[in-house]
Amino acid sequence: MNWFLRETNEMNILITGIHGFVGSNLVKAMMERHTIYGLDIVAPQKEGVVKTFSWDNLGDMAKKPEEFPAFDAIIHLAGKAHDTKNQSEAQVYFDINTGLTQKAFDYFLLSSASRFIFFSSVKAAADMVLGDVLTEDVVPAPKGPYGESKIAAEKYILGKEAEAARLHKRVYILRPCMIHGPGNKGNLNLLYGVVRKGIPWPLGSYENRRSFTSIGNLCFAVEGLVTKDAPGGIYHIGDDEALSTNELIALMCEVLGRKPHIWRWNKGLMESCARVGTVLHLPLNSERLRKLTENYVVSNAKLKQALGIDRMRVWAADGFRDTNASFTQTKN
Repeated sequence: MNWFLRETNEMNILITGIHGFVGSNLVKAMMERHTIYGLDIVAPQKEGVVKTFSWDNLGDMAKKPEEFPAFDAIIHLAGKAHDTKNQSEAQVYFDINTGLTQKAFDYFLLSSASRFIFFSSVKAAADMVLGDVLTEDVVPAPKGPYGESKIAAEKYILGKEAEAARLHKRVYILRPCMIHGPGNKGNLNLLYGVVRKGIPWPLGSYENRRSFTSIGNLCFAVEGLVTKDAPGGIYHIGDDEALSTNELIALMCEVLGRKPHIWRWNKGLMESCARVGTVLHLPLNSERLRKLTENYVVSNAKLKQALGIDRMRVWAADGFRDTNASFTQTKN
C-alpha cells in the first residue's frame, strides 16, 4: 500500500481494537511512516506495533501521562460487530459500542492527541435507504441494538464536541459501508461459499445496488484524515462504485474460473414464495428477501471533498477481486 504522500511528519498513533480485521490492515498501511501503539483486550506482539496497552491501562494513561507515549491521534475501532444471527443481547452492544467509545473519547480529551477518529457505521444512520442515495444529512433512524448503540456513541461524542474545539482538537465520525478485503470474515465469505459450491443464485432478476468499502480505500481515507487539514465532522465512507449482488457473484466466479449460475426467476413468484415463508417460518421470508434485494447506496462525496480528491484510490471491482482471491487461498 504505497499510495500515501510522503510530505507529513511521523505521528504517534493509538489504535483501539488493533488486533481486529480493520486494525491489522491499518497497521500494515501506516507502520512505515508512523509509530503505532495499540489498545485492546488482548496484547500479543504484532509487527509494526511498538506496544499494545490494555483497557485497564487507560486510567493510568490519563492520570500519569508522563509515563506513557504522547499520542498525536487516536483511532477508535474497538466495538462489537453486527450479529446477523441476532443471538447477542442488546445490552452487550451498548456496553461495548457505546461504553468503550465513551472511555476512549474521555481519554482523548485529556490526552495530547489532537485528532480522534471514531468508527461508527452506516447502520447508525439508516437501516434502509429512502431515496436514491444515503448522505450525511439524513436524520438517523437506526433499527436494532447494533445501530442504536453506534448512534448513542456518536451522540456522546457530539455532546462534547464544543469541549474538544476549545482544546483545539479535531473529531471525525466515520460511517463505513460493509468493509471487505483479504482476511475478511462475514456475509461475503458466506456468499462466496455458496458460489464455490456451484449453488445457483435465484434472485438474478433483482438488480439491486449496494455500496461497499474496500479495506484499501478505508486505509487511504484514514491516512488522509490523520495527516491533512480536513474539517471535523461526520463522514460516510464507501467505494465510488455501487455493485449488485449479480456483479459480486460474477466477480467471485471470475476468481474461481467458473461461469456464474444466476437464475432470473420472476419477481412475483419469488415474492409469493417469501410470503409463504413468512407464514411457515422458512429461511426465505419477506424480510430476508427485502434484505437480499434492497438498494443501499451511500454517498462518499463529502469525504472526497474533505480529502481534496476526485475519486477513491481503489476501484470497487479490484477491491473485490483481492477479497475473493483471499477466500480462494483460505479454502485451498
